Amino acid sequence: MLIGHRSPFRLLVLLLFVTLPHLALAAATPVKSPNDDNQYRYLVLDNGLQVLLISDPDADKGAAAMNVAVGSGNDPENRQGLAHFLEHMLFLGTKKYPKPGEYQQFITSHGGSHNAFTAFRDTNFFFDIQADSLEPALDRFAQQFSAPLFTADLVEREKNAVNSEYSSKLKDDGRRYFSAEKAVFNPEHPYSRFAVGSLDTLADRPGDPVRQDLVDFWKSHYSANLMTLVVYGRQSLDALEKMVRPRFSRIENRHLDKTDYNAPLFKPGFLPAFMQVQSLKDMRQLDLTFPLPSMEEEYADKPTGYVANLIGHEGQGSLLNVLKNAGLADSLSAGQGQDDGHQTSFNISISLTPKGAENWKTVVALTFDYIDRIRKDGIQKTYYDELKQLSDIGFRFQENSSPIHKVSSLAMQLQRVAPKDVLQAPYMMQDYTPEKYRAVLKQLTPDNALISLMTPKALPKDAPRTKWYDTPYQVRSFNAADLEDAPKDLVAQLGLPAPNPFIPENFAMVDGKTMDHPIALSGQVAPKVWYARDKRFGAPKADVYLSLRSPLTRDSARGQVLTSLLVDSIKDNLNAYAYPAQLAGLDYAVYNHLRGMTIRVSGYDDKLHVLLRRIMNQVAHPDIDAQRFQINRQQLIDDLRNQKKSKPVQQAAMKLQSALIEGAWSVDDKLAAANAVTLSDLRDFAGQFLAEVDPVMLAHGNLTEAAAMNLQRQANAILFSDSTIDDVPRSGVRQLPKGELTVNLQVDHPDTGYALYLQGDSTDFDERARFDVLAQIIGAPFYESLRTQQQLGYIVSASSFEMLEVPALGFMIQSPKASAAAIDQAVSDFLKGFDKNLADMSKVDLEREKQAVLSQLLAQDRRLSEVSERYWQEIDRGEFDFDSRQQLARAIRNVTLDDVLTTYRQTIEPRLHSLRVSTGAGKAADDSALAQLKSAPFVY
Repeated sequence: MLIGHRSPFRLLVLLLFVTLPHLALAAATPVKSPNDDNQYRYLVLDNGLQVLLISDPDADKGAAAMNVAVGSGNDPENRQGLAHFLEHMLFLGTKKYPKPGEYQQFITSHGGSHNAFTAFRDTNFFFDIQADSLEPALDRFAQQFSAPLFTADLVEREKNAVNSEYSSKLKDDGRRYFSAEKAVFNPEHPYSRFAVGSLDTLADRPGDPVRQDLVDFWKSHYSANLMTLVVYGRQSLDALEKMVRPRFSRIENRHLDKTDYNAPLFKPGFLPAFMQVQSLKDMRQLDLTFPLPSMEEEYADKPTGYVANLIGHEGQGSLLNVLKNAGLADSLSAGQGQDDGHQTSFNISISLTPKGAENWKTVVALTFDYIDRIRKDGIQKTYYDELKQLSDIGFRFQENSSPIHKVSSLAMQLQRVAPKDVLQAPYMMQDYTPEKYRAVLKQLTPDNALISLMTPKALPKDAPRTKWYDTPYQVRSFNAADLEDAPKDLVAQLGLPAPNPFIPENFAMVDGKTMDHPIALSGQVAPKVWYARDKRFGAPKADVYLSLRSPLTRDSARGQVLTSLLVDSIKDNLNAYAYPAQLAGLDYAVYNHLRGMTIRVSGYDDKLHVLLRRIMNQVAHPDIDAQRFQINRQQLIDDLRNQKKSKPVQQAAMKLQSALIEGAWSVDDKLAAANAVTLSDLRDFAGQFLAEVDPVMLAHGNLTEAAAMNLQRQANAILFSDSTIDDVPRSGVRQLPKGELTVNLQVDHPDTGYALYLQGDSTDFDERARFDVLAQIIGAPFYESLRTQQQLGYIVSASSFEMLEVPALGFMIQSPKASAAAIDQAVSDFLKGFDKNLADMSKVDLEREKQAVLSQLLAQDRRLSEVSERYWQEIDRGEFDFDSRQQLARAIRNVTLDDVLTTYRQTIEPRLHSLRVSTGAGKAADDSALAQLKSAPFVY
């Protein structure tokens, strides 16, 4: 897996890093959150490897990550993609464990997962696993960095996997846009190079076999003193250290230095410049990129974070607020880009409306007007104090992340921050530093900008095209004088943020113990409320869900489209008001689904009711603006059209879902509806939406029962005083007839997409358990056979494809070389041959695989939102005993070898109830087989 150079985003704080000399790396205990019960130990092994150990006695998973300070920026100019290729190869056999799939199989069979990514300066490898299996997993993991084999035939095969990864993204506008950026960067900077790799860049050449280049690259770049390891487990710190020292001390210390990137990102004299890029999808994006000196040593003060917080603010008078009100933009983000140690960039990314794309110069001019406003009035200690207060609160009540995410992110952070700061670095706002903020703002000028505009507008036929992604682009010098003044009425609307009224003040925990599960509160008014007090995570937070189920949504594609547009209007009206709440740790969402819409408010309970009341008032009395309606309708049409331009395997999967799920209307159905609806239709729909409704609420967390009932009364008064309360049934999944239905899709992509769906007979827990166990057993061998050995494609998976509790297996493949028929034959051959694997399984083998399924199903809850979401799903299903996980776990424990073999031989291998969707060159579109599903019964 390869990740790109940057993804612009809005953040309250911006994580920056610092590189420390090795001599300064003394033993240090990281500063941790008061809400963090884990124990930490930092140490440096004799070979220079930095290690962070994390002991969590209650953990049900172990995890580890290794970050190597080597990435695509280290690729030789004549071997672009080599670092990424090396990332792939390290998984495929070591001296102690030579079998190429052994590591993956061990991790998967013990309830874990694994992955890696290559960035510009880093390569990051990570896994998680059942807690008791951490030590043998670490033994296999350490070997990848001390004794990889680089087996010759696997080198040849894995080149195809890298090429397939490259091919799968040929139509991805993000990759295509990035390739245009690379084309205008300084060619002397490694950032300008092709980072993924392909059969061309990784080909054997006369006197230059790629395997030798791989080995040489590993020896000349991978060194223990450039590595940072994080290990997480329920064992004590001493026990973890005993696991780590003998295994990871074997990694050779070659005493290498980190790469020094001293070429400027842009050639001197290149800026200011304007670049236009032609997209494939209907999207319109404006980026302003400003080169800055490196900010690595500023992670404690975050000057770019301070500036980004002001530019990216979305409250009343903000740049985005004014642009949205003028019909010019939909979203905006600001933040720091890739930092290479010498320089970084500051990026402002704006998603434009069609009107905004036509008037992009106005958007740019207004952006610089707002930056000028910040220069003049934005350097205020009150803004710093507010940022620091919110950062301190966030760190004080920091929630746990999953072990695999935690180790991966910390291993990368440990490369660039002081060991004592590795946990608190994202939250640090150490000092008020106005001179640093001004230094950043001094660089944010038209004369120091690359202005990039990506739209689907066709460029001239003779426009340059990027080498690897064939992206049309144009670049020219840009004179700041070409910018016209922004309209005075828009400039007059700009204003800096007001004090945040949502900063929590009361952090008290309510009285009473955590409840085992939600209970239904009494009361005659709507909505029905499920309530559960929950204090187990030690933070004064709560989650409140309110679902508004409506027959108007459920019964037609038109209803789905109008509900989506109604939700868009509600969110537009809320954005400026609610953005400060999000900064203050009080998040919200309004989203549509098959039965209507749902409101969710999550975070500190102190002012949660204030935000929820405002949202409910917007739902009850939405102000549907004519201009925003046209913008949102066009955006919906664009999104639907873009779905028809997504990856072949994604389109195949979407076709499966729309064919089988009641009310999951096809893209074409929704497109037709979206093209037909009018402003009057939406206003009429909004007025009728609550006339007949089936509402339900969940209040969970640091709330009293009285507070929950008060929310119920408010909801009734605001939303349901004139409503008829009715039942809106849940959607079902259509039962496939015996045999196989086949569907062909026409997709504009060179790869072949393939999706095979094998459906179970019922939603009984026993049937779901058999399919879950089979999915666990089949997944890794299927990947090993069709991906690693046969090299059919980069995207290869066999997994559970359960929809609305209907069990199923899904086999997904995207191939740059094989036809749909060839893929299907390979799948059939695998399924026929796999019968013997199942027949040869021992009871011990089966118990191991069952335990792996159970460890995923019963994974430890680490934050309140995970519990809330599970409760909410149970309410949606009507499972009011809230014990579905336990019932399914019991069924899994009872699965026998005979159960597995019988289900496989009678249902899976013969494809008893199956649906196959494929794409490919020369295939005429044909979904006529789906007609018989329209009257099919549902699976129960």
